[in-house]
Amino acid sequence: MSEPVKHQSVEQEPGETALEKFELPTRDDFPWVTTTITVLGVVLSVLHIWFNTLSTLPELWISATHFAGFAVICALWYPAHISLKRNKIALAVDIFIALGAVACLLYIPYAEDALYARGVKFVTADWVFASLAIIIVVELIRRTMGWFIPILIMVCLSYVVLWGEWASGIFHFPGLSLETLLYRSYYSSEGMFGAITRISWTFVFMFILFGAFLVRSGVGDYIINVARAAAGKIIGGPGFIAVIGSGLMGSVSGSSVANTVSTGVISIPLMQKAGFPSRFAAGVEASASTGGQLMPPVMGAGAFIMASYTQIPYVDIIAVSLVPALIYFLSVSFFVRIEAKRSGVQKIVTTEDSLLMVLLRGWHNLIPLAVLVTLLIKGFTPTYAAGISIISVIFASWFSKEHRMGPKAIIEALAQGAKNMATTAILLVGIGLVVNVISTTGIGNTFSLMIDGWANGDLFMMLVLIAIASLVLGMGLPVTAAYIVLGTLSAPALYKLIAENQLLELLVSGQLPEQAKAIFMLAAPDKLDLLNAPMTMETAKQMVALVPADFMETLLEQSLGLETVSLALLAAHLIIFWLSQDSNVTPPFCLTAFAAATIAKTPPMRTGLMAWKIAKGLYLVPLLIAYTSLVSWDIASVLEVGFFAIIGTYALIGAIEGYLEGPINWLSRLCLLMIGALLVWHDIPLWLRLLSVVGFVGLFVYSGRKYQLQQSQLPVS
Repeated sequence: MSEPVKHQSVEQEPGETALEKFELPTRDDFPWVTTTITVLGVVLSVLHIWFNTLSTLPELWISATHFAGFAVICALWYPAHISLKRNKIALAVDIFIALGAVACLLYIPYAEDALYARGVKFVTADWVFASLAIIIVVELIRRTMGWFIPILIMVCLSYVVLWGEWASGIFHFPGLSLETLLYRSYYSSEGMFGAITRISWTFVFMFILFGAFLVRSGVGDYIINVARAAAGKIIGGPGFIAVIGSGLMGSVSGSSVANTVSTGVISIPLMQKAGFPSRFAAGVEASASTGGQLMPPVMGAGAFIMASYTQIPYVDIIAVSLVPALIYFLSVSFFVRIEAKRSGVQKIVTTEDSLLMVLLRGWHNLIPLAVLVTLLIKGFTPTYAAGISIISVIFASWFSKEHRMGPKAIIEALAQGAKNMATTAILLVGIGLVVNVISTTGIGNTFSLMIDGWANGDLFMMLVLIAIASLVLGMGLPVTAAYIVLGTLSAPALYKLIAENQLLELLVSGQLPEQAKAIFMLAAPDKLDLLNAPMTMETAKQMVALVPADFMETLLEQSLGLETVSLALLAAHLIIFWLSQDSNVTPPFCLTAFAAATIAKTPPMRTGLMAWKIAKGLYLVPLLIAYTSLVSWDIASVLEVGFFAIIGTYALIGAIEGYLEGPINWLSRLCLLMIGALLVWHDIPLWLRLLSVVGFVGLFVYSGRKYQLQQSQLPVS
């Protein structure tokens, strides 16, 4: 039998308080505002479903509608300051802001033809509405995300028209007129209504709406019940509940903080009750919830943006992301297992039901995910797959007595989906302005060349530089925005270095394809003889340096093949996407860890440090992606890398903690450190890896027997 409802409601109270602390202040004291937003949310959701299925409207109009609709929600729902939450004058001002956003939408179809008939010359109204749209999006981002992004937007825009021509060196930009900037920002398909906004109203919105329907149909409760049944009866079970529950919930929730609170209200008290230290319990929940954004099949908004940037199908991205995500969650589980043994955690039976019984009882909850994955594999677009999956959620809910979705529940899910999307939509519209500046000025190429120069051809050094940049950006940007900015700036350089490293390996081994030798014939005809035999790494680097930059992309495609080149590009973006997640768990601005600390009642900063330690997989997996074949279509190779990486990760964590099944001495820790390095590093012979696995198993068994012997010699109390 499952636990009584009364027990669950008691556990949810602190979580509700915690979530309120991390949510933005809203105007819930005005009933008409709440009603208006609910109605508007339903209308927007239905509109977006139409946009993504039957609509033939121009994409610029749809993007402007996307902006205006969610701008109205943000303006009415989120006051300019918490002190103005109940202020009627402030509400009146925000009504005018909302109407201004609608006016900016209506002006585009009204004035577009006339603008082009004038030869793209602005009249007064063009100046007013283009400027007003930018001002509104900047202000609404300030309300919902803080000051960092608005300042970033204003710095970028002013760089184009003002201080770029004052800058010296590589950052010098001759400048554009304000009229050109406003045109590119407001009217063109490259600004605030460009590619990033198109991703927002297609992929991102449809999957957030899908998540809202899943939650409303009771899938969230089902996930927690499955996690309890799967891990609740073993030592450290509550910790594993956090890992499993947060990983599964991450495909439903679009926010790491919401993920932390929704699962943490159950898992953190259970971990504390079982005997886990409170700070560790909060750290586990924060780390696991952060990983929810890395778990297929949804992976948050970043995966859709990645698909757009790389032109690699979304289904391919989630396919290659499965094993890396499993490595991450297993790394968190290893911390849980070690701490459970060290702290003497007791078993707590969280449910009497077996896993099979829980799975069978809620089998219908698996239908929508099965439909989604099947459609993606069959080659349907993500938006179409999400739309059909939403319908399947409604159908599946009819098999449940408690969560059957009728007209009222469907309307609630439509409204909630729009509310969940509001801040993300405004954020992505604003980030479109930043991306427009980066592409217009060419500063992205400049930045790529700069970090390439700093790294000096060293892939590891480049990864360190990108990790530092992601941490700095993550202090002010949400994960998705940090990935967009950092991916735009540094992905080209990282991709180039990963692909060139693979080219160098071919040259060193003397296995360069014949068609690629033609490029060298043009670049260095006197050195062609060197290509017919193995060479040193230094000689290979000299050969590559002789190839003109204009021919490098062709050389990579001829040498590696289009599939390998596309995988190198995907690997670069995945590395940046993974590193962008670290801001969730790295002090001083780690909201996910702070949310978990609120539930656990532990010091926020110390909890953040604990979460940062537990989330070490965020740094290890990018190294594996960069140096091994973890991201490839060779399944045998992926499984081999994944197998050794999992054991190597356990060994490294044991070395860090000084504990496996029992305490270990410094000599054993050094051995584990060496074993872990051999198992996760690339180009290690198979026999040496297998020997390392045997060594780890030996230390694991030895530490367990030694601990049991020590326990048996203790006096019985």
